Amino acid sequence: MPVRSTIMDTNSFRAEHAEALPADIRRLTQRRSDVLGESYRLFYRQPVHLVKGQGQYLWDAEGKQYLDVYNNVASIGHCHPAVIAAVHEQMQKLNTHTRYLHERILDYTDELLATLPPEIDRAMYMCTGSEANDLAMRVAYAYSGGTGIIVSQEAYHGTSYLTSGASPALGSGQPLAPTTRLVSPPDRYRVTANDLGAWFANEIQRQIDDLAANGIKFAGFLADSIFSSDGVLPGPPGVLKQAIDVVHANGGIFIADEVQPGFARTGDAFWGFARHGVVPDIVTTGKPMGNGIPVSGLLARHEVLAAFSDQVPYFNTFGGNPVAMAAAQAVLGTIQEERLQAHSQKVGAKLLAELGALQKTHECVGDVRGAGLFIGFELVSERQNKTPDKALALDLIEALRQERVLTSVAGPHGNVLKLRPPLAFQEADIDWLVGALDRCLTGLGR
Repeated sequence: MPVRSTIMDTNSFRAEHAEALPADIRRLTQRRSDVLGESYRLFYRQPVHLVKGQGQYLWDAEGKQYLDVYNNVASIGHCHPAVIAAVHEQMQKLNTHTRYLHERILDYTDELLATLPPEIDRAMYMCTGSEANDLAMRVAYAYSGGTGIIVSQEAYHGTSYLTSGASPALGSGQPLAPTTRLVSPPDRYRVTANDLGAWFANEIQRQIDDLAANGIKFAGFLADSIFSSDGVLPGPPGVLKQAIDVVHANGGIFIADEVQPGFARTGDAFWGFARHGVVPDIVTTGKPMGNGIPVSGLLARHEVLAAFSDQVPYFNTFGGNPVAMAAAQAVLGTIQEERLQAHSQKVGAKLLAELGALQKTHECVGDVRGAGLFIGFELVSERQNKTPDKALALDLIEALRQERVLTSVAGPHGNVLKLRPPLAFQEADIDWLVGALDRCLTGLGR
């Protein structure tokens, strides 16, 4: 079995790094090792001990300030006052489960559904994106009568039993379900097809045919529309449309995993899938909708959801609780009041242009691509042949950490920097990020 890459181990602290650590950091890493399960991972060869966050910035225990270019969970910024106030106010009144009547969950649902195509008219709530995608897969099984799920080559959709079996990015230690099939993503940098949309649709059909050949009925295609774990592949707008037509023609549904590209992140649209002119059958969301408060959602066409919900009761103790709904309302309200979608589009375009200028200066920058404040920065050892340079990418994120810029890598080769800051990121922060990248690449001799 070929070894798959992993989002968990590519950028991580390992025991052999311990001797080089300052004494206080070494003590903390040892404490973790002594009491926490070994499945946990820390970022960086020298882990960062964070104690404070505000907006797009983080501070460590020594008071050093960092620029956060990675954390989409605190989507509107760390410790946003609107979320703090909303959560505090609701916690002083009531926090309980969804089996009692409460207006917050209804008010928020009305507000959230108003951002979606009218065909999507039902909502259910959970605590994590894993739970949302797990339920979406169960709905797909019920609606289609099949179990075959197609995901992209490096997809990450969660850590539950069902979702981990459809998350190749978790690595070779995590087996894929026998009903999962992988499809190459629409990578405009590496795929030479004249019609990328038609090429991708054909890739989907090939995997549907393979499922059928193995006696597995197709249930659905589960995808993050910017293919973030595959290396941030926004593709030209509309690139998914033909593929979704193929999904529907074969009796399956399209589940749009919007945990990462949703909530104004891509700038071009409020939802990542909307860049492609498609209407999903199910949309899933995760913790960015609550700015880090555990809340997630499944939003669906009523006729698709009914295949499951008319037969199976579903209960999630904390999913949709009043405090979580208060946080989600505050996030949605802030995105709309502060015009963060337009902000993401404007600032993201300027950042993309500045990063494109670096590509002209440094031969090792093979490609820069993105939508809004979601950008992939791909490193290669040989530009003409597009040879991935994972070693350089890992050295670069360590060098950026010393420049107090925090990010990580993605993609099947681990050679793409995933630049995905909180939406609080401002034009003034571009110089810090781009300047640090320039200095680090120069310092690494590249």
